[in-house]
Amino acid sequence: MLKKFSGLLLILFIFPVNAAEQFSFQTVAEKARLLAAQPYQEPPSVPRFLLDLNYDQFKDIRFEPDKSLWRQHGSPFKVMLIPPGLFYRHAVRINVIDIEGVHELAFRKDYFTFADPDLERRIPPDLGYAGFELTYPLIEPKVQSQFIVFLGVSYFRGVGKDNTWGISSRGLALDTGLPTGEEFPSFIEYWLVQPAGNAREMMVYALLDGPSVTGAYQFNFLPGQNTLVKVRAVLFPRKTLQLVGIAPLTSMFYYGENTPRPKGHWRQQVHDSDGLLIENGNGEWSWRPLINPDSLEMDYFNTMDVQGFGLLQRNAAFTDYQDMSARYDIRPSTWVKPEGNWGPGKIVLVQIPTDGESNDNIVAFWSPNNPTPPQQPYEFRYTLAFGGPDLDQQSLGKSVNTFVGDGNVNGGGNLPGAYRVIVDFAGGSLAKLPASTNVEGVVTGLNNTEIVEEFTEYNQALGNWRLSILAKPAEEQPLELRAYLKVDQQTLSETWTYRLPAKNGILNLKE
Repeated sequence: MLKKFSGLLLILFIFPVNAAEQFSFQTVAEKARLLAAQPYQEPPSVPRFLLDLNYDQFKDIRFEPDKSLWRQHGSPFKVMLIPPGLFYRHAVRINVIDIEGVHELAFRKDYFTFADPDLERRIPPDLGYAGFELTYPLIEPKVQSQFIVFLGVSYFRGVGKDNTWGISSRGLALDTGLPTGEEFPSFIEYWLVQPAGNAREMMVYALLDGPSVTGAYQFNFLPGQNTLVKVRAVLFPRKTLQLVGIAPLTSMFYYGENTPRPKGHWRQQVHDSDGLLIENGNGEWSWRPLINPDSLEMDYFNTMDVQGFGLLQRNAAFTDYQDMSARYDIRPSTWVKPEGNWGPGKIVLVQIPTDGESNDNIVAFWSPNNPTPPQQPYEFRYTLAFGGPDLDQQSLGKSVNTFVGDGNVNGGGNLPGAYRVIVDFAGGSLAKLPASTNVEGVVTGLNNTEIVEEFTEYNQALGNWRLSILAKPAEEQPLELRAYLKVDQQTLSETWTYRLPAKNGILNLKE
């Protein structure tokens, strides 16, 4: 035994083990398990004057790109650091794993430039960092572009090659939309693994902590036309978790083609995402256009073995928005692809009222049907993609437009209390059909919604198929519809679903 041990020491001396290989996901998982056995302690807040900064003052604290981590090591990946302040109330611990071992990044004030000299003087020497940005030559070979940002509780944002910033993801969502209030567990520590000089992939570990749960995460990033994030996570609940949000996505929908335009606004649409797409385990694809409701809306879509879901930005033409600054036409879509069978559960869509475009008011996530008990690890894996609106790669026709109007006006109909709904389907198997094909719409009214008429016709102007519906909900009840296109018994499109609350501002009601 001693002889073998000595031989092992000799081998290790001659061929030292890389620290990145010694440090693993299980290392972080053990930290999370031990942390879950202790009472929760909220991270200490940074000085008050930093939290009192306004948005412009906070943005005037700028990280110098030539101070980026690994700038001298030949790696295509670099790291830019973000200070705490404004919304970001506490610092996080950031470690680096390289050939020399595991070591913490100390705060360096000289990494930043300050527009306000007085603010610079007040910055503590041990302030710490609130988060970080990963960069990579995504667009041009010698130009570093930001493609992932970790900042604020467990939020992180990503972009593909042709995107600007928009939708966010999170490590975990808890009780989102429930009357009891939402809990926001935070990433409190990160480990950044230094990539090799020719690496196309980078790895980050993260430790999550909150009053109800801890967790260990491993992220593998592959930037590109569509940026992929491979996620592995294990949760350690301190207590029973009621509404657990796995792979949560957070976005913004202010108004769009299927909602009234707020008074005074000139842009046709304003949103980061325009719909929720779900690939259920039963072979059905379903699309739900988003709305900005007058009051909180929560929708549950049952799944037996969900194959994927995401918030997409299908309106991807500049003419949909006409906004040269915000460029909503190139905001990223996001698609979640589970690994393994997640079992019975539901996709939850939370839509929160907003009176402006600065508030993220849309959340979507998968949740298991049963509450998650304490002291039992809960592990899951998935791949998250940021990129264009075709991330899902489905072969069926897609709902590309949804228009909703009064069913008692010229061009809409002559039935008081009814809605005229127009749904355009395009692409996939529909694109191969002659214009003379007898395409049928299968339309169902839910929750006592009456289907008065429906018909499908080929739209020569746009080269797609248009489904027109006149539907009337029960008095003071929401309009609820689902529809798809078929030829004979062959399904040609995804299933379009729609729910419009009774109070919506669309009907031209007379007093």
